[in-house]
Amino acid sequence: MSTDTAAVSITRIPRINEPAPDFQAKSTHGMIRLSDYTSKGKWVLLFSHPADFTPVCTTEFVEFARHNAEFEKRNVQLVGNSIDSVYSHIAWVRNIESHFKVKIPFPVIADLDQKVARAFGMVHEAVSDTATVRAVFFIDPKHVIRALLYYPLSLGRNIDELLRAVDAMQTADANACATPANWRVGDAVIVPAPITQADAEKRAAGGADLEVTDWYLTRKKIAAAAD
Repeated sequence: MSTDTAAVSITRIPRINEPAPDFQAKSTHGMIRLSDYTSKGKWVLLFSHPADFTPVCTTEFVEFARHNAEFEKRNVQLVGNSIDSVYSHIAWVRNIESHFKVKIPFPVIADLDQKVARAFGMVHEAVSDTATVRAVFFIDPKHVIRALLYYPLSLGRNIDELLRAVDAMQTADANACATPANWRVGDAVIVPAPITQADAEKRAAGGADLEVTDWYLTRKKIAAAAD
């Protein structure tokens, strides 16, 4: 008995701590290159949306626009991407501004040839071969992918969570620490666990500035960064 197997095109998704694929692309702000941002010391949040003039994507763009100043405060450049023309992007952006009275201040890539989408694994044929899924890539100033998130077409993203993720990664970088579940700026961070028995015993004994639950789980408060 023969079984027909559908051919599936597999695009490799870049992974955490790998260099981000560089690109040059046409956008609503003209030609842009990813490395132009990272070479200036910026973080980049590269996010894709399925299509212009669609309801969930519209609500996301409104919220990205409303939170743009918060991303800028964290030295993060927003860059949108979808497989639509620059004319479609411009018309949609103008439509959003008309309906919701918000400016879209970040570039949106017109990825008609899918070069950016394919490089970042944003096209999932099991969902659609003509639309990008809702992908988010956090890229640091060293041009390294630090985190990535994927959402189905039906699920709009939580912008507060994206900001929280940026805060957590920047805090971890600055303080050589980790952040616990539901962490927010101002909460205690997690101190790296000891890697020797002697250090574990010392940690278990506690310290003036440490909140020790056990030798492997210790929190501490850190000074808030100046604005």
